Amino acid sequence: MTDRPVDWTLAPHRLDDRAVRHRYARAGKGLAHSVLLTEARSRLLERLDYMRLAPRWVVDLGSASGAGARALARRYPHARVVAVDVSRSRLAQVAPMRRMRLPFWKRPPHGVQADVPSMPLTSDSVDLVFSNLMLCALTDPEPVFAEVARILRPGGLFLFTTLGPDTFQEFRRAWAAVDDEPHVHPFLDMHDVGDALVRARLADPVMDVERLTFTYPDFPALFGDLRQAGWGNSLIARHRGLTGRRRFESMQRHYLAQCPNESLELSMELVYGHAWAPDRSASTPRDHEVSVPLSSLRRNPRTRI
Repeated sequence: MTDRPVDWTLAPHRLDDRAVRHRYARAGKGLAHSVLLTEARSRLLERLDYMRLAPRWVVDLGSASGAGARALARRYPHARVVAVDVSRSRLAQVAPMRRMRLPFWKRPPHGVQADVPSMPLTSDSVDLVFSNLMLCALTDPEPVFAEVARILRPGGLFLFTTLGPDTFQEFRRAWAAVDDEPHVHPFLDMHDVGDALVRARLADPVMDVERLTFTYPDFPALFGDLRQAGWGNSLIARHRGLTGRRRFESMQRHYLAQCPNESLELSMELVYGHAWAPDRSASTPRDHEVSVPLSSLRRNPRTRI
């Protein structure tokens, strides 16, 4: 990968931040029940099995329903877990665990409301930053990576998932048959995400990808899961008017034409990444390389959920 700059302000995936926040706020408690979010979080947590960590401070970045923070508190009962999210209402879902009667050595998560690029956390203070699908709601990941680099203490780990451009390709093809408007977030290529990690001076970044296929019995179930995940068309270039009934029904017909069985399929390109705290002892910045497994350069067989 090359350490090339990206002009995010001109990127086709540029998002309307207000629309993103509105959709996540409307999702509310549904975030805890989204199959898409739950499956991605479960797979990301499994990757911690291969990391030799004994963290004292853990941050769940973009905590959403708080499920990730609670899982991290169970995994690391002697650590202090901090759930960081921009939404006060979502952080309220972390609070019930604090009211539980737990042994003194099992510390429930704390909730911190903050914009992710400016967290009220001390530099060099966190051992593990965990983030599940928060990056896919951002136009520019670089301020987040710079902030993660700031708060990680030496030897600290940043572990995250995001979505790649092959995500929701069934919707992309179905809408392309109806009109030329942008309806689906194109998402960042994992190589661009890796380059952004390099520019943040995070050490030894590694990117990997997995392709999943989810199945739903009908459109209400599919759309319901997307709404529970807080996902929708939040592109700045989106059409601002109402989608006509005929156009929407036409999109559904084109979508169904892609599904050989009675159930509806929805694809996800799940991108994993991890990197370590910068080496602050180095006198001059050193070049970094991003490692991408060769297996990710081939189209992996789909995993059905």
